[in-house]
Amino acid sequence: MGSRRKARECALQMLFAADVSLTPPDELVRTYWAELGEPEIEEPAREFATRLATGTLAHADELDERIRLRAEHWRISRMAIVDRNILRLAVYEFLHEPTPRTVAINEALEIARRFSTYEATQFINGILDAIKRDLDEHQPQINVDETMSAEGEEDQPRDTDESEDDTESEK
Repeated sequence: MGSRRKARECALQMLFAADVSLTPPDELVRTYWAELGEPEIEEPAREFATRLATGTLAHADELDERIRLRAEHWRISRMAIVDRNILRLAVYEFLHEPTPRTVAINEALEIARRFSTYEATQFINGILDAIKRDLDEHQPQINVDETMSAEGEEDQPRDTDESEDDTESEK
């Protein structure tokens, strides 16, 4: 598993804890890394996870409003805690990180497959795809390579083909 995926999972765990305990963000982050966070996670991934969690919490009202507009017949408070925080995390990346939106969706779905249900994965995909379409229409991302985030190759979308160089080096 890539370090950025692991960072997203750590951020999700912090968001879950915040949702359940209503702990202030600074205390939540401190407690998470002291007691629950994996000690082997590298500092850049730790910083990314912390930035995602604290940013998501800071913009929760804005994120929930975007989700609410696309989650027809679903109140945010009635969604499973994991699912609503996966949605919040991905929408935060759409709006406040240089991550390509397609990558944010792919990562959210991979995390949902691990931490939620098959039905939830479909639900999350539908909502994120609708929000992405809205944003692409009104706030297109510029200077973002759809196959790579600004910070590394780990965020490549799943549907890209391997290059011939990669195939040759595996022989």
